[in-house]
Amino acid sequence: MWPPHPQGHAGGAGLSPTPRGLSWDTGGRGSTGLAPAMGGPRRLPGACTLLVLLLALPMLRVRATHPDCSVVLYFQERETECLEIIRSERQTSAPPGSPQQQGCLTEWDGVSCWSAVPVGQSRAVACPDILHVFKKSKALIRRNCTESGWSFPSPPYYNACELEAIGSNNDTEAKKGYFVTMKVLYTCGYSTSLAALFLAIGIFSCFRKLHCTRNSIHIHFFTSFILRGAAVFIKDAVLFSDESVDHCTMSTANCKAAIAFFQYSVLANFYWLLVEGMYLQTLLLLTFTSDKRYIWWYILIGWGVPMLTVCVWVVTRLQYDDHGCWDDYTSPYWWVIKAPILLAIFVNFLIFLNVTRMLAQKIRSPDISKNYKQQYMRLTKSTLLLIPLFGVHYVVFALFPEHIGVDARLYFELVLGSYQGFLVALLYCFLNGEVQAEIKRNWGKWQSSMESNVFNLATQDFTA
Repeated sequence: MWPPHPQGHAGGAGLSPTPRGLSWDTGGRGSTGLAPAMGGPRRLPGACTLLVLLLALPMLRVRATHPDCSVVLYFQERETECLEIIRSERQTSAPPGSPQQQGCLTEWDGVSCWSAVPVGQSRAVACPDILHVFKKSKALIRRNCTESGWSFPSPPYYNACELEAIGSNNDTEAKKGYFVTMKVLYTCGYSTSLAALFLAIGIFSCFRKLHCTRNSIHIHFFTSFILRGAAVFIKDAVLFSDESVDHCTMSTANCKAAIAFFQYSVLANFYWLLVEGMYLQTLLLLTFTSDKRYIWWYILIGWGVPMLTVCVWVVTRLQYDDHGCWDDYTSPYWWVIKAPILLAIFVNFLIFLNVTRMLAQKIRSPDISKNYKQQYMRLTKSTLLLIPLFGVHYVVFALFPEHIGVDARLYFELVLGSYQGFLVALLYCFLNGEVQAEIKRNWGKWQSSMESNVFNLATQDFTA
């Protein structure tokens, strides 16, 4: 079972409902990095060299997708390096008496690269250094160079390299059911949020009396959540629609574009929340100043900064780390996305403290009218609730390694995160007294109009 990494994406999604194992190809140079021995006269049986890795397979299926794909990438890189050495040795003319002529050639045995040595000498290698798969061991595996070629590893890999504890097939099946349930939950959550957000935008757009800078910012905030929900479904469709796709080697323009769009929507989410906090602070600081002059600055921050960040990230990945679908959250370039989000959360936290202080002063001030106090309280209650609600869990998870608390990350960022849009629409629109009053007023006008039309029709029929 391959669950996605939960970042988000603050709010990342894309759970595959069926198990996906690694494809351990033992068919030669075009393999996933675990090819059988080559370059020497004596080849090792694939079952011996790969048994330790096959034993690790059940564990790999129940962890986050692309951090576990690092196992495959690790062996791909080691094999590529080894094959390059073999290629260069074959192209270099070997002088008489060299290991290439009178010894064992450099060989990739599917796990380690054995450098060329003369007959009668030996090589020793350590266990592969792969976190969460092999325990740290000081044991060495040795192979002797004989006249007939390389000897078998001694001790064998599966004895020398101790595996971390792995789950049983029952654990794997339980994880599969867990992720299927989680996918149903976040699909329902995002669907509910999208419906609520579209309705809220319709309400703010239809009633002229609700047209103001404050509600315009709310509409942009709602739109960022709509993009986020849409990005989740697009990501699912692109990455997980084909059950036969090997996610460890998948690297298409479509999947990269889906991940980039998803990251943009997450960034826009956090920066429009920052704009909400900035607007509230501006409202409290500049009571008698028109706030329309700042709207374009808010739009630039809310949409422009995420766009610039994602563009920098895309260029960086294309230039320095263009492998996979760009959802490998162990990459150091991930901080291009993570750092701006943490910055937005930090600034919002400072705004949270400052607004709380200013609000206490405003409420106690005798110069502020009752209507202004009510306006402050309505907006402040919503914004001050959202700032810690959206930021705390992201900060907590950002400070821990990606493999720590995977289940908790998935639950907070997929399931609970999917209902954030609904919560935003509820706080800023459906529970807004101004919105409720306007809907009631227009409903009353519509009822009066209908009654008037019915009366006029009845009068016309009577007079006729």
